[in-house]
Amino acid sequence: MHAAAFLRPPITVKATGEEARSYDYAAARGPIKTTNVIESIGHLVKSCLGGGVVGIHEAYKGCGLLSALVMNVILGLFVGYCMNMLVKNAQIMYGRLQIPKMSYPDVAEATIATCPFPKMRKFARPVRYAVDVTIGIDLFGSCCVYGVIIARSLQQLLVDSKTVDHINLRLLIACLLIPCIVICWITQLKYLAPFSIVADCFIVLVAVSTVYYGSAAATKSPIDFPLVKSFEGFFEFLGVCVFSMEGVGVSMPIENHMTNPRKFPLVLVGGMGVVISIVMIIGFFGYWGFGEDARAPITNNFPWSTFPIVLKVLMAVMVYVTFALNFWVPFDLVWYYLKRRHPEDKLWFWERVYRTITVILIFLVAIIFPDVSAFMGFLGCFCLSLMGFIIPAFIELCVVWDDPGLGVMKWRLIKSVAIIVFGVCLFFVGTYSNVKAMVQSAVSGGEEAGKETTTTTAKGP
Repeated sequence: MHAAAFLRPPITVKATGEEARSYDYAAARGPIKTTNVIESIGHLVKSCLGGGVVGIHEAYKGCGLLSALVMNVILGLFVGYCMNMLVKNAQIMYGRLQIPKMSYPDVAEATIATCPFPKMRKFARPVRYAVDVTIGIDLFGSCCVYGVIIARSLQQLLVDSKTVDHINLRLLIACLLIPCIVICWITQLKYLAPFSIVADCFIVLVAVSTVYYGSAAATKSPIDFPLVKSFEGFFEFLGVCVFSMEGVGVSMPIENHMTNPRKFPLVLVGGMGVVISIVMIIGFFGYWGFGEDARAPITNNFPWSTFPIVLKVLMAVMVYVTFALNFWVPFDLVWYYLKRRHPEDKLWFWERVYRTITVILIFLVAIIFPDVSAFMGFLGCFCLSLMGFIIPAFIELCVVWDDPGLGVMKWRLIKSVAIIVFGVCLFFVGTYSNVKAMVQSAVSGGEEAGKETTTTTAKGP
């Protein structure tokens, strides 16, 4: 069910106390197809592990090997905790509003509309729109990243196979426009969904291959790497790492379709455990093995032999399909608002027109900013600091302010404010660092990134 399907103004509290806590929202959802804990873990892993994970080793390179490894674990636990915080407070809101399920924008709007601060309630709808826009920027931005990853993979295949001597990265990105428009004309998710499972298996294969080729290519001990390289590199790493693990955008849909939604914490434990492990493996072994010459995607660092060549081809194909999968979600959000402007019998035409325009805009951004690592860092700092940390913490402040209260030590207040402060720091400092790197890439990075990508293949074992 689309966002805003349950919420209609005015949004008011219909139950409090025991009546709200005893509301059986799972039973009220009716006869829908639900998922158990194992299936939900699979959905969470599939949603969190996107194309960003194949570029995490570049972020390790900017931060420092061992410090990045430690921060990877801390950030992963932190991301999972904030996802659980969002879902937990959403379940409290179900009882207060007597509504069986809500989306992330629903929760944000309803929380502000019923918060204990009357002057703040008028901002409920703008907050909802802010969440919608942030989700859109994050997911459309991910498509920009995928376009560059496909181009980098094809570039190395063409150059190392002696098909061409050199090809400009930006030109190659532009050549991918038509194929990506065509696949994004597929309007039914069911035709794309089976490829998502294959993509997950491929990511695991890439992680195992990174351990093998990275270990073989390593020339020094991990302790010989600098602990921390630079302040800017540290914040760039935080952004990319969050981007590679964040799944707050899918936490509510997964909870909404669980057979037992109260077991969502178990889903987070299992799912985030897998996500953190795979991100750490690719990041650590990718940087340890290929060092300062490491480039994204990780397969571009593998040797030029039969199996790695197959992996590089599969990388381009899988990211191509993932581009369409990732495009479907934010476009569905945008189309919900756009289709009201057109007659019912012409929607099939206008939907494809808007899809085409959106893909063109995505590729224009990708051509201007071809630095994968900086772009992922920007999305992680700008979008996910809001979606993943600041808004969930603010929602909790509003939800628990009166019921059940803040307690004698006011630990909920301290915890939520601390998360908000971290999110704000990541937003401003991290966004500045990554935008600076993106601007440098826009000026000279396209051609230089292309040359680097095609000359850093590892010799391998």
